[in-house]
Amino acid sequence: MLIRGVSRTLMAAVVAVPLLAAGVADGRAEEGAGLPWQLLHYNHAYGVLDHETADAVEHSAYLRRFADFELRTTTGDEGQTWTGSYLLGRETYLELFKAGDLPGQDSRPGSGGLALSTEHANELPEVTDELRDEGVAAPIEFSQTRDFGDGRPVPWFDSVLTTQQYDTFGAWAMEYRPEYFADPRSETEPPSHPGDVGRERYLPDDYRRHLMRDVTGVRIAVTAQDLANTVPLLRAGDFVVLRRHGGVVAHGKGTTLRFDVVPAHRTGLRQVEMSLNRAPGYRHEERLGRSVLVVGPAARAVWTFGSPHGRP
Repeated sequence: MLIRGVSRTLMAAVVAVPLLAAGVADGRAEEGAGLPWQLLHYNHAYGVLDHETADAVEHSAYLRRFADFELRTTTGDEGQTWTGSYLLGRETYLELFKAGDLPGQDSRPGSGGLALSTEHANELPEVTDELRDEGVAAPIEFSQTRDFGDGRPVPWFDSVLTTQQYDTFGAWAMEYRPEYFADPRSETEPPSHPGDVGRERYLPDDYRRHLMRDVTGVRIAVTAQDLANTVPLLRAGDFVVLRRHGGVVAHGKGTTLRFDVVPAHRTGLRQVEMSLNRAPGYRHEERLGRSVLVVGPAARAVWTFGSPHGRP
C-alpha cells in the first residue's frame, strides 16, 4: 500500500485477524444506521489502473468539468514522490494512478489503498487503543511530512496501520497535523470549531463549481489476507462491518465500503459511487479506457472499472 513514505525498515509482527474473530457480523443494516458517533471517516481511496484507463483519465476534458480535478505530483518523506489524478470533493476524494507510477510493489496494476481519518485533534491515540482491543498486538505508528517544492517540509499527518505485510491493498488511519493547517502554503480553511482537523477543512471548495460533491461508495477486490488486516481498522473506527457472501460490507456515515475477496491476480478497484451537487436531469455515459462513468439523471454518479490485469 502507499503509506506515504513510511520507511520499509520498520518491522512489526501483526497477526492477520480472521474475519469472524475480528467481529464481522452477519445480518443487514441501513447505511450508517446506528452510528451516533464515528471515530474514523472515509478520507480517500486509491487504485492503480492499467495504462489505457489511466491515460484516458489523465487526459479527459470531461473529468475536468465533472469534478475538481488535479493531475499532481506530491513529495513526501525522504524525497519520495508520486503522481496521480485526483478527484476532490467537499470532504472526500479519489486518487487514480497508472501502473508503474508508485514506489515498489504499490506500482503494480490492481494495487490499492484506503485512508480513514479523524475529525478532531488528538483522536488518533484512541484508534490505536481500539486496534489493540481488536486483536492487533502492535499497531504501527508513523508521521508524514509534505514538501511543497521549496525544500521546506511541513508536518502533514500522523497515522497508524495494522501491518506492513500486504499483498496488493492496505488501509491506514490518519490525523492531519495542526502545523499543516497553520502553514499558508497548505491553502486550507480556518477551523470551524476548536480542534478541527477535519476533511472539509483540508480540501478546497472548488467542488462547488463542478458536479461531483463527494465519494459515497467504494468497491474494491482484495485478497483474503489484506481484508483480514483491514477489518480491525474498520471496526476500530466504528464502521458497521457485515459479512457478505464473498466479502465484507462496511457502513460508515456518508460512505459504504465493499470488499470482494479474490485471488491476487484479480485484485483492483471495481466501482466508485459519488454524490452530485445537483441532479443534471439527464444520463451521461463517459467511457474512459476500460472504465465507464455514468452520471445522472439523479444527483448520483457511478464509475465502474474493468480489470487492470487485462483479464475478466
